[in-house]
Amino acid sequence: MARLIAMTKILGELLFALIRTIIAGWVYSLWIKLATWLDPKIKGRWAKVAVGGLLGLAAYFIIPVAMGLLGL
Repeated sequence: MARLIAMTKILGELLFALIRTIIAGWVYSLWIKLATWLDPKIKGRWAKVAVGGLLGLAAYFIIPVAMGLLGL
């Protein structure tokens, strides 16, 4: 019985790591698509700096929340 529980925990961790990797790849590709779509729409260097700062500030708060939800 103890071996079965240990094996279940190991398989659960492996499955969770696989799902986490898939989600991370999906989020990264979505971020790249958003960045390539947004870049030509913003005119001017200072506007790009301002938008980048706002996105960075948003990521500063959203990334820890997402990591907490995924259990990282």
